[in-house]
Amino acid sequence: MIDFPSPAVSIVGRHNSGKTTLIEKLIAELVGRGFDVGSVKHHSHVGFDIDIPGKDSWRHRHAGASETVIAAPGQMARIKTTEGELECADIVASMPGHDVVIVEGYRKSGLPTIEIMRAGNAADARTAEVFAEGARKGWALGTDFTQFGRNAIPHVDDADAPEPAEAPKLTASEEAEFARQYPNRTDISNKMPTASTVAVVTDIPQAAQAADVYGIPAFDIDDVSALADFVEQAFARPRVSLVIQAGGESRRMGRSKATVPFCGRPLICRMVERLSPVADELIITTNEPENLAFLHTQYPNLHIQLVCDAVEERGALPGLYTALRAARNPYVAVVACDMVFASPALVVAEALEMTKSRADVVVPVNKHGFEPFHAVYRRMGCLPAVRAALDRGDKRAQIFFDQVNVCEFPQEKVLAAEPMGGCFINANTPAELAALERIVQDRTEG
Repeated sequence: MIDFPSPAVSIVGRHNSGKTTLIEKLIAELVGRGFDVGSVKHHSHVGFDIDIPGKDSWRHRHAGASETVIAAPGQMARIKTTEGELECADIVASMPGHDVVIVEGYRKSGLPTIEIMRAGNAADARTAEVFAEGARKGWALGTDFTQFGRNAIPHVDDADAPEPAEAPKLTASEEAEFARQYPNRTDISNKMPTASTVAVVTDIPQAAQAADVYGIPAFDIDDVSALADFVEQAFARPRVSLVIQAGGESRRMGRSKATVPFCGRPLICRMVERLSPVADELIITTNEPENLAFLHTQYPNLHIQLVCDAVEERGALPGLYTALRAARNPYVAVVACDMVFASPALVVAEALEMTKSRADVVVPVNKHGFEPFHAVYRRMGCLPAVRAALDRGDKRAQIFFDQVNVCEFPQEKVLAAEPMGGCFINANTPAELAALERIVQDRTEG
């Protein structure tokens, strides 16, 4: 299996906020939806108990997390002695392959943060008051309000955030009242929602109202399903449908490329084994499904779908339309069946780039132009444009690119993902196929 770097979101609060209970429910909900969830538990104190019933790590695992990292100064579970305290980013980076990692704690992790404020917790209630005060006064998220009344410009923890036009200051009476109400205001300031806050979970009405002022979604503390929807849509790795385009008979090959012998087996077997590790759904488009039915027996656990052309016309664009129509996942990776060195690592890199860029198409580009048959497509972004191009009588795969948001994936990024290169080499004739077969055999023997 090719491991995606795991996306992550943090849920933070104060002592006894109910973070673990919420995370326990959220993990169970996401696992119930078929996601592989990892989790991280951070302790600020030295030492911890591991997998003892009732302890946080046990509760994460009991809820369904497939991997849990417990971290504290000087120690982390799996168990590893460390110098100082590990950075959250390093811990998450050591947990690849999950659809999402839920982190408990690590307020300063730099991760997108879900803030929990529970009415039954005195510290949460005090923080909610200050949060609401900030919303009323127009303080930026991340403002260091401990500086108010001291003729200093408050610090904002987001370097990209504009400073307020005027530094919000308290009057002398407000300062006195603020100091009276919040004698531990420095501690509160360190535990306030910040520029990294992406959502608030609360049963405190004024906290929910303040979140609305800041344009942050707020969820009821018992509405785990809605929170899971938010995490799934905003942070979980989008599911990838991988489509191998097998087509039908090749005149130059004298038979279907999918069934032509390659290293002693049908070529399609190499492609399935090479690409299936990155497929949440594996589809093969073919005009002769009866000749590929053996794949169901040979790879019963892959649940391969054999899909015939969705339109009568032949060509690259009709084939792409069939692939997009057949797919059920938001990202669709399309690869030609004769790309002997098609790269699963490149598919992963393209999918990650799509999430980062929010493009509709992530397509490799080199001196020869686009490589649309080793690209990733956002299904709903591309399907209408492809359909419209077909209705105009177009056949070229990239003809619709000017109608959608295209992210070009340059050669240097291709080689970073797949240093061996050769991803886009096609076998169009028996001689070319034989040459590629010799390369594969040499690599295997080497």
